[in-house]
Amino acid sequence: MSGDGKPVPEGAPRPNRAGMTGTGARKASAKSARSRAREFALQALYQYLVGRNEAQAIDLFTRDLAGFHKADAVHYDALLHGCVNEAAQLDALIVPLLDRKLEEISPVEHGVMWIGAYEFLHCRDVPWRVVLNECIELAKEFGGTDGHKYVNAVLNGLAPSVRPAEVEADKASGKARG
Repeated sequence: MSGDGKPVPEGAPRPNRAGMTGTGARKASAKSARSRAREFALQALYQYLVGRNEAQAIDLFTRDLAGFHKADAVHYDALLHGCVNEAAQLDALIVPLLDRKLEEISPVEHGVMWIGAYEFLHCRDVPWRVVLNECIELAKEFGGTDGHKYVNAVLNGLAPSVRPAEVEADKASGKARG
């Protein structure tokens, strides 16, 4: 529905909500330093996955990009270097939840899933539903048309195995679907 209550035709751009772009992603001005860190980490991981560049060289390049000063540099470091160093472990968590070969997954969605899996494992201060939402937002902004739906399904499937108590508590309180 549009703001005036009329249905929006299929394929038409979504009406803008406060703080959102036409694609449903958050506008830059509405993003936290951690959200920005995730964006820069995703761009760096894309370079790693596609270009097979060295993490240190990617890191130096990324820090020079416009807007990096607004990102949480510590969180960016943890995501970039953590995902690169634990790539095999993260892939081992993700692969059983895929409906196709890992090589057939877009590098953007692959990087987003690495970020989600890494945060599930190592960023216990970030609630699992926040990790999931942030990754969906990344996939909406940088991924393919329906990539965010795939990321959602995979990470939603992973959460109960890596954050069981938190997911169960949310289900019990009605915050998460069972």
